[in-house]
Amino acid sequence: MSLLLRRIHLYLALFLAPWILMYAASTFVMNHRELFRGPEPVPPPVFELEREITYDGVMPDGATPQQIALQLMASLGMEGAYALARNPTPEKIVINRQHPVNPRRITYTAADRKVTIEKMVFSGPGFLERMHRRRGFQHDFVLEDLWAASVDLTILGLLLLAFSGIWMWWELRVTRRFGAVALGAGFALFGLFLAVL
Repeated sequence: MSLLLRRIHLYLALFLAPWILMYAASTFVMNHRELFRGPEPVPPPVFELEREITYDGVMPDGATPQQIALQLMASLGMEGAYALARNPTPEKIVINRQHPVNPRRITYTAADRKVTIEKMVFSGPGFLERMHRRRGFQHDFVLEDLWAASVDLTILGLLLLAFSGIWMWWELRVTRRFGAVALGAGFALFGLFLAVL
């Protein structure tokens, strides 16, 4: 059992390395925003014009902003996770097409059928924060669900790493005393933060 658990611990840690590194780096960036983005208030992200087109499709009568957004993104070949900017109307909608590396802002105005596509200028800290916050099964896209499933697997993997580490510590008699001190100190410090924060 011990050998099997050690192998699982080893290979699971290797497999999860990209996720662990991403969450570690993104958490550091989020914890020290002023080092990477300057003092508050943080300036809004910068977008650059990618292209402007006249939309030649036909919107269904009475289409909601969500239906318009889905039709636009499908016709542009940009299907995927998105959010509408505040207060969209059928006359003008702004779609924030989510993407880890190249998010885009798509603006559609019905009066002139104009579509403006802007790409967010890449920034390392912004990329890490987007990856850190990307989660959930709320989008109707398979790739989004696969990413959310990989996050669930990472959570389960980290729990397995923690419990297998405790198991291996307990099996090695020579490490029990100092291991108990380390484990107790970790829980004590965590409990202290819960009590006083």
